[in-house]
Amino acid sequence: QVQPVESGGGLVQAGGSLRLSCAASGGTFSTSAVGWFRQAPEKEREFVASISWSKVAIYYVDSVKGRFFVSRDNAKNMVYLQMNSLKPEDTAVYYCAVRKKFQPMATMTSRDYDYWGQGTPVTVSS
Repeated sequence: QVQPVESGGGLVQAGGSLRLSCAASGGTFSTSAVGWFRQAPEKEREFVASISWSKVAIYYVDSVKGRFFVSRDNAKNMVYLQMNSLKPEDTAVYYCAVRKKFQPMATMTSRDYDYWGQGTPVTVSS
């Protein structure tokens, strides 16, 4: 069973950039779609971005379009979220989520994702 492991979070000033990484522990997600979600304090978890196995289908929530970019390296079993022009409202814990094996289609719905990481916190100061 694959376990996503996130890294790369931290404290950054508004306008700055961070790159989050998601590694597969105990398995592979090379045949699965992967999504990024976030949860801010006292708010519900929300979709951020997702990428299909083939990288053909990529989706973003409107609030991050043009600022965040998701990518993956299937050979390395890694997925990345490049976050640019960060805003204080991007502050949240960011989670990597993976669909089951041979589920290559990306979606924007959290219930479609079967394996979740522990999250990495991102704090954007104004």
